[in-house]
Amino acid sequence: MGRVHEGIDARLRGFVERQHVFFVATAPLDGGHVNVSPKGVGGTFTVVDEHRVAYLDITASGAETVAHLRENGRITLMFCAFDGGPNVVRLHGRGRVVTLYDDEFAAWLPWFTETRGARAVVVVDVERVSSSCGYGVPLFDYAGERDLLPAHMDRKGEDGRAAYRRTKNVTSIDGLPAFDFDRP
Repeated sequence: MGRVHEGIDARLRGFVERQHVFFVATAPLDGGHVNVSPKGVGGTFTVVDEHRVAYLDITASGAETVAHLRENGRITLMFCAFDGGPNVVRLHGRGRVVTLYDDEFAAWLPWFTETRGARAVVVVDVERVSSSCGYGVPLFDYAGERDLLPAHMDRKGEDGRAAYRRTKNVTSIDGLPAFDFDRP
């Protein structure tokens, strides 16, 4: 049975912080594609307080979340229990993108233990916290982290990451402005 919570209390905070993967959902305002992205690099998610969370956005092949947040700010994060008791927690809210070029970016970095390849921090002001049973979510055994994306982006270096973003991240798949902050 679903339940709406006043905020992210200590129990919910413990649950979301223990999960090895979460999913981010965003969409453009008018038509276009709904986007769902898995996130799971250890050390890149934090609960700031009962109504705010943030995660480090690592340079990668797409920038749909960035584009959608720039356009309308709507975002939902979903955490599922793949081990232990069944549970699903959704954090609905308004997100904003703090790019590596923004003055406040440096203040966000200490919140994370993994920062290699960062292009932004996604800050979410949580407006609705809900949980549901999770009875339909299968059990999986956690085998460990894949140290692929942060290491790959780290090897590219600052100039290589900027060039990659200029090639892959400037617009969304629907043509919305995405990560177009890198200068040539």
